[in-house]
Amino acid sequence: MTKLLQVVSPIDGSVYVERELATHQVILAAVSKADEAQRVWRNTPLGERIAIGRRAIEQFSAKEAELAEELCWMMGRPIRYAAGEIRGVVERASYMADIAEQALADIHLPDKPGFTRFIRREPLGVALVIAPWNYPYLTAINAVMPALLSGNAVLLKHSAQTPLCAERLVAAFASAGLPDGVFQFLHMSHGETEQLIQSPAIKHVAFTGSVPGGAMVERAAAGRFISVGLELGGKDPAYVRADADVAQAVDACMDGAFFNSGQSCCGIERLYVHQDIYDDFVEQAVALVKGYRLGRSDDPESTLGPLVRPEAADFVRHQISDAIAQGAIAHIDATDFPLDRPGSAYLAPQILTEVHHGMRVMVEESFGPVIGIQKVSGDAEALELMNDSDFGLTAALFSRDTQAALALADQIEAGTVFLNRCDYLDPALAWTGIKNSGRGCTLSGIGYEHLTRPKSFHFKTQL
Repeated sequence: MTKLLQVVSPIDGSVYVERELATHQVILAAVSKADEAQRVWRNTPLGERIAIGRRAIEQFSAKEAELAEELCWMMGRPIRYAAGEIRGVVERASYMADIAEQALADIHLPDKPGFTRFIRREPLGVALVIAPWNYPYLTAINAVMPALLSGNAVLLKHSAQTPLCAERLVAAFASAGLPDGVFQFLHMSHGETEQLIQSPAIKHVAFTGSVPGGAMVERAAAGRFISVGLELGGKDPAYVRADADVAQAVDACMDGAFFNSGQSCCGIERLYVHQDIYDDFVEQAVALVKGYRLGRSDDPESTLGPLVRPEAADFVRHQISDAIAQGAIAHIDATDFPLDRPGSAYLAPQILTEVHHGMRVMVEESFGPVIGIQKVSGDAEALELMNDSDFGLTAALFSRDTQAALALADQIEAGTVFLNRCDYLDPALAWTGIKNSGRGCTLSGIGYEHLTRPKSFHFKTQL
């Protein structure tokens, strides 16, 4: 019997879309097709691959309004912001196309009489990209675009919450002239996904999701000696030094904490503020957040939408109530946000003070609209608290002293350290994490290294 995937919209609890889950036979056929297509695609000139990739992004971008509306209904991002993700895809994919020739060029060594020596980057084969629902297009394109340009075939498995995203990306590349079989989507169960990772045809897995999900990928790939990229989220900190521009830091930190209703792996989830400016910072932050509007995602006036599902909102509610029971002070009155009620996906934003690392909200990933603000005496205490985490994706510093910030950044355990900004991916920089935030890299020239293998050529030319 065919199994159905149902997308329940967080806007109103209605079933937004239904799709059949791929059977085992369909999955095997897709893998075989990808393997066959890749053997031809890898020999397609790089310039032609780049041209197809650029046309695909043009096709994708042309449907911005339609894609944004679907995104709004599938995962709850306010419609006023949804199109920003489409534009982000264009930025990242275009940059990876811009640098492809340089990143994939042969590495020539200094002349050695009588020999020709160089290193070539070869595609791995078939890559499986597993993407989440919170930034479904951006997280997917990080791996999809460079994988295809490198000469790999790609199978894309999207979250059950955002299946249309996989379909739309594949359709854009198909309309751009990508050969059949090089890029396919599969709507699969968790069990079938795990089995697919074990397929001999899969040579790379790029996974974005939870820590337990990443552990599943590693278990499934164990003993196969394939490359695995894992981006597993975080509990990202920010530190506002005494010399920071307070108003600018408040704007950036609150946006970093509450954008997408806090459902961002690199969003700000814990905040440390120097004691000299602490009261001023908290006062401005509370005033700003009280002005947010929680509403339906399809309402252009909404600045906060629902969380992806009621269970996710209740998880954050429990974190908040636990913290308050331990002495935290809540600064936002939830009754000012009428849609917030127990069991609902709609959750009011919350700012907590008098917090510490004995509270779940300061150490456990929240993935929701809550931020704890802790007072610190200076750089040393802030650094200790920032590094006191099982995660290490990004961290942010706010200061007018660039050199002091650089000295601190060198000691922060994170894949990316920001100064006077947060929650942003520059495609020219390596996107990577440490600790339970994962391993591997996407974006930048280094990202291409994880989707190719080096092959050395050592020719003796004088006999």
